Amino acid sequence: MTNILLALVDGSAYSRSVCDHAVWASSRMNAEVDLLHVLDRLTGSSKSNLSGAITLGARTALLEELATLDEQRAKLLQQKGRAILDDARSIIEAGGQKVAGAHLRHGELVETVIEQEGPASMIMIGKRGEEADFASLRLGSHLERFIRASHKPVFVASRAFKPIDTVIVAYDGGASSQRVVDHIARNPLFTGLTIDVVTVGQRNRETEKALDNARAVLEAAGLNVKTSIIAGQPDVALGERVEQTGACLVAMGAYGHSRIRSFVIGSTTSEMLRSCKAPVLLMR
Repeated sequence: MTNILLALVDGSAYSRSVCDHAVWASSRMNAEVDLLHVLDRLTGSSKSNLSGAITLGARTALLEELATLDEQRAKLLQQKGRAILDDARSIIEAGGQKVAGAHLRHGELVETVIEQEGPASMIMIGKRGEEADFASLRLGSHLERFIRASHKPVFVASRAFKPIDTVIVAYDGGASSQRVVDHIARNPLFTGLTIDVVTVGQRNRETEKALDNARAVLEAAGLNVKTSIIAGQPDVALGERVEQTGACLVAMGAYGHSRIRSFVIGSTTSEMLRSCKAPVLLMR
């Protein structure tokens, strides 16, 4: 069965980064890239806003005109979507990788992606979408809902691609973070990278044992591993680690069992994703 990466592109500044990261990941995983652009079926409906309390004849004429405009706008949005997919295909193929398909779909974004994710081994999405407010660093409106709903690893691309040589693993010893470690040990995406396993919290026998177990799994897979325990708030401490490390990818579980419990599905996640300049790989 062909290994597939599902890459979501929307024409935003992050779409190029999604494609560049998809080239990097697919080359390491020997995978093909499936491209997806979703047209929200609710976008652009204007009748209810403009056809209020006016005379019957004028109302009928206006509704007919609005229907024509909506039809034209729908065609333009489809043309734009196909152009976005064509551009993404060009980037992937220029990077020497194969595009398995380029899909234009109508529907609500999160539901549509979940329907499409079946054959994918990983989903790649930009941190912010086409309508993101960069001044306030507001996350893409669908991102957290999507992270909650997806059952696949979700790769959240940073704004610009940088070659990656280190993976920082946020590790608390719980089942979710252990799945991250197991995934890294099995996935050729991480071959040759330095794996920096970090626990945020108190140094004690329990945390040291958990880190030793993680190290053993990763070293058995032939990976270069280092471990550490650092103090502080998870988002702040790990953010500082990212700044110190430079070219890196952050990997973490979607649910924790310690102070990182709300790390992904909660306020700490939002803050981490907002402030972190590195791409983030999330796993349930």
